[in-house]
Amino acid sequence: MTLRLGWFTTARGPGSRAMFEAVVAARASGLLSGVEFAVVFCNRDRGEDEVTDEFLDRVESLKIPLVTMSSVAYRRRVGGERSRSGEPLPAWRRDYDHDVDRALEGFPFDLGVLAGYMLIFEREFSRSHPLLNLHPALPEGPIGTWREVIRSLIRTGAAESGVMLHLAIPEVDAGPVAAYCRYPIHGPAFDAAWDALGDNTLQDDGAIEASPLFAAIRAAGVARESPLLVATLQAFADGRLVVRDGQVFDSAGQPAAAADLTAEVEAIVASSADAPGIPR
Repeated sequence: MTLRLGWFTTARGPGSRAMFEAVVAARASGLLSGVEFAVVFCNRDRGEDEVTDEFLDRVESLKIPLVTMSSVAYRRRVGGERSRSGEPLPAWRRDYDHDVDRALEGFPFDLGVLAGYMLIFEREFSRSHPLLNLHPALPEGPIGTWREVIRSLIRTGAAESGVMLHLAIPEVDAGPVAAYCRYPIHGPAFDAAWDALGDNTLQDDGAIEASPLFAAIRAAGVARESPLLVATLQAFADGRLVVRDGQVFDSAGQPAAAADLTAEVEAIVASSADAPGIPR
């Protein structure tokens, strides 16, 4: 049985493009032979951004069905307010998601992937469609943006970090975790950077973000984002993981604990041409 993906992206940066290309490459190699793209949806139209336009060209070159609907143009057309962090979504967002759902009716998918999709889906859409979202931390935290996560790891002297994929719900980073991987942030690749931190550094967000340690942790996490996505999609395609009624189940139909795919992820990382430069 083929796992049909709905791919959702704003396509504004290299991270989301890397995840897309990783899945394309894994399909070509046969690693994800049981996975296909049912549709790619982008909340930008052509002409809004050169980087996004390049991604749309790439999708079309692969002959993957593509649907675009500019959220910015939609908001301006209806005179809607901008979404604000920590506040309920404005009314136009419900209408926008409803129109997106209608636009995708001809492209049914089994599992959605949010890859650099810069909108939070309204509750009705996320209930109707299983959607995977990536968070750059272990299931136990920290929460927040990737910058906030790394600052917290450094300030607490954490021994390890990770990347997880969870089901997207309207509450940010709060859905059931499907799979994760972990990696150490101490050891030969990190110890000198830890030693270089001063007490004053820990008190200043900017100083933390300018530190070599911050960059090393970020690089280690980014290196594992695409491999985790590939390993997780493989688990879904193989039937080891199944989404039903907003929960993740195993192949026996039992509620599944978050799958630790560290071994699979590290195998993919090790096979990468960039592996020698990846902090471990």
